[in-house]
Amino acid sequence: MSLKLKVCGMRDPENLEQLVSLGPDYIGFIFYGPSKRFVGNLDPELTKQIPAGIKATGVFVDESLEEVVRLAQRYDLKALQLHGKESPEYCMLLKQQLSDIEVIKAFGINDQFTFDVLEPYQAVVDYFLFDTQTAGHGGSGKTFDWTLLQNYQLQLPYFLSGGIGTEELPMIKAISDPRLHAVDVNSRFESAPAMKNIELLTTFKNQL
Repeated sequence: MSLKLKVCGMRDPENLEQLVSLGPDYIGFIFYGPSKRFVGNLDPELTKQIPAGIKATGVFVDESLEEVVRLAQRYDLKALQLHGKESPEYCMLLKQQLSDIEVIKAFGINDQFTFDVLEPYQAVVDYFLFDTQTAGHGGSGKTFDWTLLQNYQLQLPYFLSGGIGTEELPMIKAISDPRLHAVDVNSRFESAPAMKNIELLTTFKNQL
């Protein structure tokens, strides 16, 4: 099983250049205003210059379909991560308008989460992303109980997210689920919001 790595919450041009040199599989840019890692007036040239082997991923929360399409085209995004209450119909329309872009639907997981809600999405998204349930739509730095994933019965591959740092490496390596597509990291590798510790990420990627 070859796990992919997604590093989310980038904004600083120099830090982004360093991360591109490391070569993760996905780099996430948060287009959600309330986030501490909101991209702001990010220069579209920065995402357009990302090598083809790395997928620039836009993270959105309950944004209008028109705005997601506009930003995806402006920033030449290769994947879209939907972190709000977007419906299966919304995802289907997005796939129709941006057929060459991966769609990742995120869900916050806690003890009360029922995986049945995923069924209508499996035909209209490429991946699920399982994150820690928080009011702030991710970025909490906290993990959820990964044993809850035993309740996931669908075949669609998924990203594992939520407070993952180097300490979680042994537990990640112990996961034998072939549906685990990628590990998504963010706040545990930061010196400040949207500023990543490249040395720490290098160690993590090499061990992963």
